[in-house]
Amino acid sequence: MSLFSAPFDSERDRALVTGAGNGIGRAIALGLVGEGVPTLFADVSAERVRAAIGASKRPDLALPWVGDLASLHACDELLAAADAALGEVTHFVHSASPPRREADHALAVDRKTWQEMHAVNLDAGFHLARDLAKRLIAAKRSGSFLFLTSLHAGTPRNLPHYSTAKAALAMLVKELAKTFGRHGIRVNALVPGAIAAGGFVADASLARHIPLGRLGEASDLVPVALTVLSNKLSGYVTGASFTVDGGLSLTNWFEAPDLEAPDLND
Repeated sequence: MSLFSAPFDSERDRALVTGAGNGIGRAIALGLVGEGVPTLFADVSAERVRAAIGASKRPDLALPWVGDLASLHACDELLAAADAALGEVTHFVHSASPPRREADHALAVDRKTWQEMHAVNLDAGFHLARDLAKRLIAAKRSGSFLFLTSLHAGTPRNLPHYSTAKAALAMLVKELAKTFGRHGIRVNALVPGAIAAGGFVADASLARHIPLGRLGEASDLVPVALTVLSNKLSGYVTGASFTVDGGLSLTNWFEAPDLEAPDLND
């Protein structure tokens, strides 16, 4: 049997993917279902969840959940729904993130936007991962968690709420990998480049900065994501970051934003 055949155990494995309604989260969730893994598609948009499940090769394995993970109450509701629908979740992918706008630079981003970005990325990611890990530890079962971070965890993006949230998430991956490893739970990060998916619409001219010569698509990340999630293929990998960017991280293409005089009364 090929090493790459049946990377998941369809009888045992169960997955939860946040941000599964669009973009990279949707692509990974569809990939998991395509490999026979029952998967809970969690997203803030009911319409997007329905569309994602409708695009699945195995809609019978795709389960919907709708809620705003900026609220820890919603996180608790998601955990309860996952427990009821799937039992122990063995594979967790945290891709949910609020939309980002170029206007939200350091002198413009408001408190609510700042807090929501950190709440969905960092607070929800920690809360969900810790609870899922506790359940696996109690059941003496192994697991694999994958967090979507960003190139801008280490490179300024003119969006400080986004960059700092992703930087914190990158360290959370290391913290959780170190703590959970002895219990057979692996935690890794997937680091996308300029991916034309979800709410991100990149200027096509950005391709000139990418050694492979094109913007990425969500589908470009799925093979790496599934390989890292698979305990069969990556069972000795934890605390690692996997960059899928066509070589974009070899350059820093962002200039400081052009700013008008700030309104000190704002």
